[in-house]
Amino acid sequence: MGLMSFMKEAGEKLFGRGEAKAAQEAAAAAPTPEKVAALSKAAGDAIAGYVNAQGLKVEGLDIGFDANSATVTVAGTVADQATREKVLLCCGNVAGVSAVNDMLVVQTPQAEAQWHTVVSGDNLSKIAKKFYGDANKYPVIFEANKPMLTHPDKIYPGQMLRIPPL
Repeated sequence: MGLMSFMKEAGEKLFGRGEAKAAQEAAAAAPTPEKVAALSKAAGDAIAGYVNAQGLKVEGLDIGFDANSATVTVAGTVADQATREKVLLCCGNVAGVSAVNDMLVVQTPQAEAQWHTVVSGDNLSKIAKKFYGDANKYPVIFEANKPMLTHPDKIYPGQMLRIPPL
């Protein structure tokens, strides 16, 4: 549990459509406390929808977004460490999010993964070489970041990835 930092400019563009977009435009035009609260709620709902769309099982999922600090707070209970880390990545790898406050409870604690923020020129083979000493271990990283990653070549600068222990 704790606060994880993310690159605010990188990630899924969840706030650019639907209720989140309307709330964002309204808050930008005239930032009243009511409009900022509406933006926070719409953004939190959009992130929760994204987590659910990934098929990640979280009992009692509760996601809130604070528009003033660009921080997501996520709570609930997950079965294992891998699910916890994937939920955190879903919440943090969103354009407009700078931090995630992790309040998740893990039913079966396991070893934590390491984290890597993708930089320009990175690919999964290069990252595997850095962490595992073997570029051919890139499928381990790819599998560890599914379903958020759909193809090994579809990573982008600023994206945070989980690097599980071998």
